[in-house]
Amino acid sequence: MAERNISNKELAALIGMHPTSVSRLKTRRTFPKIDEDTLSALSKALKCQPGDLMVYEEDEADG
Repeated sequence: MAERNISNKELAALIGMHPTSVSRLKTRRTFPKIDEDTLSALSKALKCQPGDLMVYEEDEADG
């Protein structure tokens, strides 16, 4: 979102979510359940691919 210069409030309006929900998606360390429609709306609003919204970080316990 920072790269796109869009606020939580603006993104929330574009995808039909509450700004607090957008903030939670952005700040969670674990990946929440996101339905296909929400992921599609986020990708469209941010003009990116779904994979651009996620980063895999290996747990320390995994190796």
